[in-house]
Amino acid sequence: MNILMWHVHGSWTTAFVQGPHTYLLPLLPGRTADGRGRADSWNWPASVLERTPEQLRDAPVDLVVLQRPHEAELAERWLGGRRPGRDIPAVYLEHNAPDGNVPDTRHPCAGRDDLTLVHVTHFNRLFWDNGRAPTTVVEHGVVDPGHRFSGERATAAVVVNEPLRRGRTTGTDLLPELARSVPLEIFGMGTADLPARLGIPEPRCRVRDLPQERLHTEMARCRVYLHPVRWTSLGLSLVEAMHLGMPVVALATTEAVEAVPPEAGVLSTRPEILAEAAARYARDPDAARQAGAAARQAALARYGLKRFLADWDRLIEEVTR
Repeated sequence: MNILMWHVHGSWTTAFVQGPHTYLLPLLPGRTADGRGRADSWNWPASVLERTPEQLRDAPVDLVVLQRPHEAELAERWLGGRRPGRDIPAVYLEHNAPDGNVPDTRHPCAGRDDLTLVHVTHFNRLFWDNGRAPTTVVEHGVVDPGHRFSGERATAAVVVNEPLRRGRTTGTDLLPELARSVPLEIFGMGTADLPARLGIPEPRCRVRDLPQERLHTEMARCRVYLHPVRWTSLGLSLVEAMHLGMPVVALATTEAVEAVPPEAGVLSTRPEILAEAAARYARDPDAARQAGAAARQAALARYGLKRFLADWDRLIEEVTR
């Protein structure tokens, strides 16, 4: 298949483009948000091709994967008037949990029945008001980074982008309390001012923004993966941490309760329980290693790349038939 899609979420796209298709990514001058083209921080196969709007006009396209509401209009304009869902098969991939009037948040595709609305978690499908749109769930899959866990540092890894802007959503306000129990290593964009803004002394909080390969290596040197996020879709960083063989300590919210089995870590809605659990793993490398091994097995079974690509191929065949 020739699949038109936008480069929106790099980690998710990295898994998706491992399939057997040709992936056409719009390219605009300056590589702006609607035309980023190929990624420069992920290793994508040669089947991922950059195409300008002019090149897309007459390009053979078998499926359009929409990920943002305005992409339907862009696709129709750039594809010479061909309308996703009507003239060309289309799916709308929803990465996020609903925001706003939850649980009555109406999805932008709720009034459409000419495309399939694809959620990445069952929690998301449950909490969005999907209206009359046909829906399905294709759970996350990741390229296995390998069992890298060493846990050589008695610290907790936290992966979050723009934690100051996102605030309570990502549990940023919980970090000072957690840092008193275990030193934090926080990875992600927009983290440089975090320790000073939250008043966490430097020995208790280190921040870095690393490319994917280095990120996985440095995460795996931490003793535990800490996920204090209140409200989000299932973060791919959590799934990647489990693949790395890291024990997980997370808020028992959204899809995390389905993703992390009891033997793989500790989930709770009480921050003090998370603090105690993270400190316990930091003190006990053997317990951390055992829980991390269970986390990896659970992740390979549920979020492996083979299952992910097979699920997508079944859906692609169905919607393009």
